[in-house]
Amino acid sequence: MLKKINIFNKRARFDYEIIETFNAGIVLAGTEIKSIRLGKANITESFCEFSNNELFAINTYIEEYTFGNQFNHKARSERKLLLKKKELKGLLKSVQAKGLTIVPLKLFTNEKGLAKLQIGLCKGKKTYDKRESLKEQDTKRDLDRIKKSF
Repeated sequence: MLKKINIFNKRARFDYEIIETFNAGIVLAGTEIKSIRLGKANITESFCEFSNNELFAINTYIEEYTFGNQFNHKARSERKLLLKKKELKGLLKSVQAKGLTIVPLKLFTNEKGLAKLQIGLCKGKKTYDKRESLKEQDTKRDLDRIKKSF
């Protein structure tokens, strides 16, 4: 039985309003997938960009594999994302026309043990929207505390 890996980008849900989500495969080297299975990855500072009609995850941090030798990978490098052509064309249109951004939301492994990246088509929040979401979190936390005491 394979251990499920879930690495979240909590900052993305705070900074962006998520419009649509997609699950994309990632092109990885052997040592990269081994580090991900150990849970040594970080996607909080990463973003996605198009280059030659292909989507790449940029600034994704995957720690070097400790038992890797001279064939070890770079910790921060561009990683190609695998999506269907129809999905790529739709994302490219919305990014160019509407000025939306693509942000990685979650890095996980599926049942087969393959690494997948959940990406979101997002619109940036304004500062007053961020303050409003913080207020909602505080009131929800207070209500949960009151419910727990009863």
